[in-house]
Amino acid sequence: MSMEPKRVSTNLATMYGRLATGHDRMKICFCTDLDKSVLISNFEKRGWVQVTADDDWNFYWAGTGTCRNIFSVDSGYRMHDNQLINHFPNHYELSRKDLLVKNIKRYRKDLERDGNPLAEKTEANIPGGSKYLYLDFIPITFVLPADYNMFVEEYRKNPQSTWIMKPCGKSQGAGIFLINKLSKLKRWSREAKTSFHPQIGKESYVISRYIENPLLIGGKKFDLRLYVLVTSFRPLKAYLFRLGFCRFCTVKYDTSVTELDNMYVHLTNVSVQKHGGEYNNHHGGKWSVQNLRLYLEGTRGKEVTDKLFGSITWLIVHSLKAVSSVMASDRHCFECYGYDIIIDNTLKPWLVEVNASPSLTSTTANDRILKYKLIDNILSIVLPPDGVPDVRWSKIPSPDMLGNFDLLIDEEIAAQDDSIHNSNNGKHRSNSNRWK
Repeated sequence: MSMEPKRVSTNLATMYGRLATGHDRMKICFCTDLDKSVLISNFEKRGWVQVTADDDWNFYWAGTGTCRNIFSVDSGYRMHDNQLINHFPNHYELSRKDLLVKNIKRYRKDLERDGNPLAEKTEANIPGGSKYLYLDFIPITFVLPADYNMFVEEYRKNPQSTWIMKPCGKSQGAGIFLINKLSKLKRWSREAKTSFHPQIGKESYVISRYIENPLLIGGKKFDLRLYVLVTSFRPLKAYLFRLGFCRFCTVKYDTSVTELDNMYVHLTNVSVQKHGGEYNNHHGGKWSVQNLRLYLEGTRGKEVTDKLFGSITWLIVHSLKAVSSVMASDRHCFECYGYDIIIDNTLKPWLVEVNASPSLTSTTANDRILKYKLIDNILSIVLPPDGVPDVRWSKIPSPDMLGNFDLLIDEEIAAQDDSIHNSNNGKHRSNSNRWK
């Protein structure tokens, strides 16, 4: 019996490789589960050598399943100081739809209990009840089946509203549908043989108030895909990629009941839209964030446009803060999250979901250039100046290594700035550049 744990550990060590040391240290070996040119070309440009999962590796761009195996409690596998991997062990605290909502709700309640002004609410007697003044960035959402009774209570306050239903563990628009009648949800439950009884273990869904007043451009709905790089959760260190883009529906927006099931009207996912007859292979239904900003400055004015982008930054930082206390912040890890954000016609941003493995498939030439730059810039930030993976590094890159990323937050630098500020007997030193 005493030999069994050792045998399991040895097998996993063989499966995932051990680090080459000594004279081999400068030979960087990479491994990846994804056969994507934007990854391979970036690694090879740096002179790295591709190996398999059975060999020694320094850098692993892994799928979430591989990451789960490596960090499994039962594996007995330990990574070395010169190994990096592209996911945190429990990345799903942010990217799983039900856990994202749960963590944000808990974060708000914690701040409220502590009397933090960030958790301030509006008056309870306004239409729709009280809302958070500063942390109201996710639509009203419930997890089914557990919150079914609470959902029904909310639905009956406004029975004309539309809701969007999403399976918690799926992506790329799979299994999503809209409802505007409680009877439709009950009928779906019967047909899917899914009981909304909290004691019965069935697949979880989130049901959210549908944003019926999205900002439209050319009559079409769109959302934002933004890339956020997190190199540490404690202290929180995060960066926002400037070259995000808008993803447009191929069919003009229509809220009529007849179009409720038309996903080409309602879902912006490229994996859905590319199958539509109106899909354009040249531009892929995408528009750069820079073009969106110019359009909004021209149509709405610079002041409100700046306020919108400031609100988006705020939304991202506080969604990360909401999970930082529960995230396993392993120093071997970093993560590039894909944030999906919808802007309504009042220019208020709403967080729709966060993806742990945003697509690296290139649908257009511009897409390929953008994603190549994304990977190149990520590597420049997560690696020390000598380019050799090392978890002992402080993870504070020099400004010239950021490329197209802007620093969102670095709690370590902020703490250092505060310390200097205090030690200088009140001399003012601004750290506003740490918050974008």
